[in-house]
Amino acid sequence: MMGSLLIGPYLSNDQKHPSTLSDGRDSANRSVCETTTWPGRSDGRRFTAFPLWNTKGKKHHELHQTKHSNRMSGRRASSSSSTDGRDFSALPYELIMIIGVSLSHPNLRAASLACKSWYKALRPLRQAMLYMRWGKRFKHGRGGVQPNMDKALDAFLKGAALGSTMAMVDAGLIYWERGLKDKAVALYQKAADLGDLAGKCNLGISYLQVEPPNPKEAVKWLYHASNEGHTRAQYQLALCLHHGRGLIARWYLKAAEGGYVRAMYNVSLCYKFEEGLAHSHHQARKWMKRAADRGHSKAQYEHGLALFSEGEKIKAVVYLELATRGGESASAHVKDVILQQLSETSRDDVMLLVDQWRALPSSS
Repeated sequence: MMGSLLIGPYLSNDQKHPSTLSDGRDSANRSVCETTTWPGRSDGRRFTAFPLWNTKGKKHHELHQTKHSNRMSGRRASSSSSTDGRDFSALPYELIMIIGVSLSHPNLRAASLACKSWYKALRPLRQAMLYMRWGKRFKHGRGGVQPNMDKALDAFLKGAALGSTMAMVDAGLIYWERGLKDKAVALYQKAADLGDLAGKCNLGISYLQVEPPNPKEAVKWLYHASNEGHTRAQYQLALCLHHGRGLIARWYLKAAEGGYVRAMYNVSLCYKFEEGLAHSHHQARKWMKRAADRGHSKAQYEHGLALFSEGEKIKAVVYLELATRGGESASAHVKDVILQQLSETSRDDVMLLVDQWRALPSSS
């Protein structure tokens, strides 16, 4: 019941082959990135104020200023010799990976333009992103290449080695599908440790599917991802917390509000049967319709039955036909009974509506 593991978002396919990796903008960007990360200390004070001394204290002030100038010149000399200590590119790469984990490719390029040291420090992550994009191409057969899972895995692993957590997750998915669960879990763990939400979610799900299962670790990682807004993790966490109905319903509702379709369906059932949520016919109908409008076949069947009971035959047949096409066999019989009550013109109109129907966007 846990479902398949999460696949990261697809990326556009406009980069060169990884054998000759480059951003395509490196030479143009270098001239923009010629400043250091942090400027040197200013010669002046932080705040400007009127002088508060009197004429009698002028000599004392001048002596104080001379000492102050000597100290500052010494600081500037030491500051210029320690510029590398303030250089962003001098940070440990593990820390740079954590900073860059949430950056999309456009944002990564934008951050690289901040200054010379950022450009230098983020270069491995830019290369990793290109490997990631080529991995997607080989995995799904896009951008003029044939599907090739071996080449996809190779590209993902190269991207993972350079710090791309998305590449770690996608390489883990391929390992998992090939039965190499230990390698998959190791990659999910690395991505999760770097803060990747998909890595945390997949790691939690993995702990439920390995032998022996480890529910404690599963809940821990799913909880981390859920608290940060990952809807798939919120749904999976609700499935795990079967010992507390109120807690289940709360996480279902959170996932549903985030756009997760199966959670919408479950929230509707919670409202309908008072499972952890106060009974509400209105809320049950609302969430069932939301799930149905986003392609959930069971929700389409249930919503179709509700519409038929209210006398909305045309709308009922539309949802029942959608449910039938989605594999709900029980829906076909009810649909046929209603169709016999409609005119031929109405039947044609219904089929046209079904053919023109498109699911609303969701996060699942």
